Amino acid sequence: MPIKTWSRLILPTLFLLALPALSMAQVSVNVSVGVPPPELPVYEQPPIPGDGYIWTPGYWAWSDDDQDYYWVPGTWVLAPQPEYLWTPGYWGWGGAAFLWHAGYWGPHVGFYGGVNYGYGYGGSGYEGGYWQGGRLYYNRSVNNISTTNITNVYNKTVINNVTVNRVSYNGGNGGVRAQPTPAEEAATRERHIAVTPAQRQQEQTARSSPELHASRNQGRPPIAATSRPGAFSGPGVVPARGGTMSVVHSQPRGSQSETRMPQSEPRTAAPETQRSPQRPPVEQRPPVQQQYRPPVEQPHPQVEQRRPPEQAQPPRQSAPPPRPEPRPQAPRPAERPAEREHPPEH
Repeated sequence: MPIKTWSRLILPTLFLLALPALSMAQVSVNVSVGVPPPELPVYEQPPIPGDGYIWTPGYWAWSDDDQDYYWVPGTWVLAPQPEYLWTPGYWGWGGAAFLWHAGYWGPHVGFYGGVNYGYGYGGSGYEGGYWQGGRLYYNRSVNNISTTNITNVYNKTVINNVTVNRVSYNGGNGGVRAQPTPAEEAATRERHIAVTPAQRQQEQTARSSPELHASRNQGRPPIAATSRPGAFSGPGVVPARGGTMSVVHSQPRGSQSETRMPQSEPRTAAPETQRSPQRPPVEQRPPVQQQYRPPVEQPHPQVEQRRPPEQAQPPRQSAPPPRPEPRPQAPRPAERPAEREHPPEH
């Protein structure tokens, strides 16, 4: 029996027997592959085309005819009915091969393998928006709505508590280690709506595009995302780029946004290396403002001024010492005139 026919008929039956707990509404039993899908490409989210659209992330699909993975670009899709959200599909290891778990629409977001698809799909739940009163409210932190006049928006910080990586499958060698929560298991049993015709068109167009096959693009598809399903050319087409997986949408300057991510992976992906503990931040105190005080004049030491050397001159004769002035003498008593001698009288 050819290997291709054996994989189509035998493996799905084995998976159904080995995994009885899986919901038939989510598991696509006719797609099973022996090799894991490539890593998720990195790309920017194109702008939303209008109100009511929900982001559906891109994924790797399998072509039996080509025996190759091909990339289905992420795109904006109108919800099939109000109050319904999208649960992305994912690849999961089934013990003998990788099994595709198809995505679906439902009242709550279910389990999608812990895969971090980015832009609100951080591995568990959806942080891109919520329904209220029949209207969808968008989180600006993870949605590109900068060029569209949509007023039903809010800003919410999404914290990533897991390692951000590009692993595209659950389980197996190197896959994400994540298990569904009780809430995600309950969402799996709810009423679901399968992919819409627009989503099916997106996948069929991608399958017929040779440049989107992994063997051609080496994991970096030239069309990684589109603004509308089936529109693979023109404005809104985004190619893959290098780097790490996108999780938060870049906000235009001037817009207030809080970072996102419920992110991302309550799963274990490549374990982070242990980092040395960081020192506690040093408390910075504002500088103490000192009052202005006029400067106090300090007595300057007298500096002996020296006269520049003069040219040598002949020595001068020292002046005679001044003579002491005669002291005034007391006036002498006037001398009496000498008496004349009179001849003796005869």
